[in-house]
Amino acid sequence: MLSWALGKKRTGKLPIQQVVDETVFLKRPRRGSTLKEEVWESADREVVRYSLAYINPNICGLDNGRVLGYDNSHDHHHRHFMGRQESFAFAGYESLAARFYAEVQELWRKEDEERHKNR
Repeated sequence: MLSWALGKKRTGKLPIQQVVDETVFLKRPRRGSTLKEEVWESADREVVRYSLAYINPNICGLDNGRVLGYDNSHDHHHRHFMGRQESFAFAGYESLAARFYAEVQELWRKEDEERHKNR
């Protein structure tokens, strides 16, 4: 299905182009954390490849520090959370990105509560 979009050669398919490549290095209180978003589209503007990640090695030592992430590598849509992977039903990139950023906000809220509790 997505094999041509993931770098495998297949003749007769449209090329893909990376349209988003954003990395944000967070400051206090999340110094050392990173938010990443990468998106590739086909010539007809369909999202064919994506990767969203919240990386904080201070919270998660597994999966290269990825606390939360979504991507469609390996020809399937899957979610990373604290070193574990699970498949999920993909309903479109826009709704997925909204879901990801809402989950990140909730994680930050919990981190802040924990930080204030331990003062």
